[in-house]
Amino acid sequence: MSKRAKAIFLALCIIGSFFIYCVYYYSNMIKNAPFRYSDFEYISIQYGLRDSMLNSYHSATQDYQYLNRENEIVKKKLKLTNDDLLFLHRKAMEMGFWNVDDDLTTPRTDSVDGRAVPRYILEYKYKEKGKTVTMDADYPGNQKMMDAAKTTIETVLERINIANAR
Repeated sequence: MSKRAKAIFLALCIIGSFFIYCVYYYSNMIKNAPFRYSDFEYISIQYGLRDSMLNSYHSATQDYQYLNRENEIVKKKLKLTNDDLLFLHRKAMEMGFWNVDDDLTTPRTDSVDGRAVPRYILEYKYKEKGKTVTMDADYPGNQKMMDAAKTTIETVLERINIANAR
């Protein structure tokens, strides 16, 4: 073999083995991803004031309950499409929802203090795992975590409102 052929052979061996290793490593990472859409079961959200969480939605049972402008509780069945659920799953991944703390509530010294502050409880449930985040609208903690949770909650509520308008 010429020197050039030896160099090409050596380069192909190194690059080829690196490529095979990358395919093996990343395929296992994707296969064992903690939150896969194929394992998705439901999304559940509750929101309202701390003492009365009257607004709620559960995608598995399709139960939707909300307080309208006349202060009447409206209960109905509302189905989110698979495309909606996939969009919400991907949006949660994009926003880093899985890395958000579970408790984003503001510590209260008095039971009356902060009574008019909205509270949100968002749950993504998968076959083996799940993520539930409880968030107060006035949470003073880490702003990046607050923004990730807030954006995910806003996206879920937006999709529910779009589905309700259909």
